[in-house]
Amino acid sequence: MSTEHALHRPILAWYEANNRDLPWREPGCPAWHILISEIMLQQTPVSRVLPIWQEWVERWPTPADMAKEPPGEVIRAWGRLGYPRRALRLHAAAQAIVEQHGGEVPSDHAELLALPGIGSYTAAAVASFAFGQRHAVLDTNVRRVFARTVTGVEYPPPALTAAETRLATELLPEEDDRAARWAVAVMELGALVCTARSPKCVDCPVSDQCAWRLAGSPPHSGPARKGQAWAGTDRQIRGALMAALRASREPLSHPQLVIQVPDSALREPGQRSRCLAGLIEDGLVEPLPGDQYQLPA
Repeated sequence: MSTEHALHRPILAWYEANNRDLPWREPGCPAWHILISEIMLQQTPVSRVLPIWQEWVERWPTPADMAKEPPGEVIRAWGRLGYPRRALRLHAAAQAIVEQHGGEVPSDHAELLALPGIGSYTAAAVASFAFGQRHAVLDTNVRRVFARTVTGVEYPPPALTAAETRLATELLPEEDDRAARWAVAVMELGALVCTARSPKCVDCPVSDQCAWRLAGSPPHSGPARKGQAWAGTDRQIRGALMAALRASREPLSHPQLVIQVPDSALREPGQRSRCLAGLIEDGLVEPLPGDQYQLPA
């Protein structure tokens, strides 16, 4: 594709006029703070992330500040953002940054990717948003925008494909700073306009060249998209157990812990025990002698 693709100018202009004022997008925002935001924003809306992110960057302004803490304190501070293994990954990344990079978040994409718990999306996002580099940043919002505008389908495949990565790379502007701006602009368009359930095509800056819209907005023909159930799931049970441990500064006995999950919340016998065992295996809960439990020390 050409250096200046037809999508570039209208999407970048739309972003300049409509982007949200988010603190991790401020000029000069430290790379560590951007890394924290990227981990928190995975599967969690901005409105829930903002107050927790602000608390974290004030409490742990550098990787060294977090690396000194026991992982249990980081998990406690994670609160109810969900998927608390992300907190463990951030703590492990902070330690690696201190031990391997002198306390500074590396700018090299390969070195970012080598940090504990940092996947291809996060490495590309930090390299792009913190260091202004040229990388294909593919989150769910970006994939959906490209699926509709270029590929002509309502939703992208369930898992990222090589074809999507190739397309995103081909669509990147050549200049580093413009490519970095493009990455966040497409992401914002997907978050605010080209949404999953109710796309606001009338507000879209590229509706006149959107392949999906020009084809008549055909409905999704792939596998059914499943919503995320909550009541009675392992996620709910694990969340209740973690909430009890976060709220206590002292270890909890097994009866004190499991009472947090009433029988009425369970879908099957043994669910509490299975969830507790899973939390221990994931490193989120530390078993102690005497059948007691705490956040990892």
